[in-house]
Amino acid sequence: MSTFLSPGTSAPPFSLSDYKGMKYSLDDFRGKWLILYFYPKDNTTGCTAEAVAFSDVYDELQKHDVKVIGISPDSPESHKKFIEKHNLKITLLSDETHSVIEAYGVWNLKKMYGKEYMGVERSTFLIDTEGIIREIWKKVKVKGHVDEITAKLNELTGK
Repeated sequence: MSTFLSPGTSAPPFSLSDYKGMKYSLDDFRGKWLILYFYPKDNTTGCTAEAVAFSDVYDELQKHDVKVIGISPDSPESHKKFIEKHNLKITLLSDETHSVIEAYGVWNLKKMYGKEYMGVERSTFLIDTEGIIREIWKKVKVKGHVDEITAKLNELTGK
């Protein structure tokens, strides 16, 4: 089940936990900009590069009250190891049932080595202070992606 989301539409609500069991929901970020990104798997090359890149700009984003949340179908335990191994500063949430992943329309048919399977399409959603999606990046290529997001954020916020 894929949902069609576009800039200008309300972000689907979510409520997921981090590896410490702390719950996060979309409403927790009202009044703040949110970079919500979906990625396939902890500790893989592309996903690690993306998480590290977001962690590298974390302090600067914090100055502007921008939060970064990564969501994957990995377990909380996997997230804990991933965060510790790479000293990640961002928050990672576990969606083992794919409910939020599906609500954002990023659980899709993928192909690798001639095999088809369902998986997370690397995607990022920039959500404004009112919970409205302002920009969507689908089928993300990691190199330069965080720079592209921060440039768009600066354009939209005038910072």
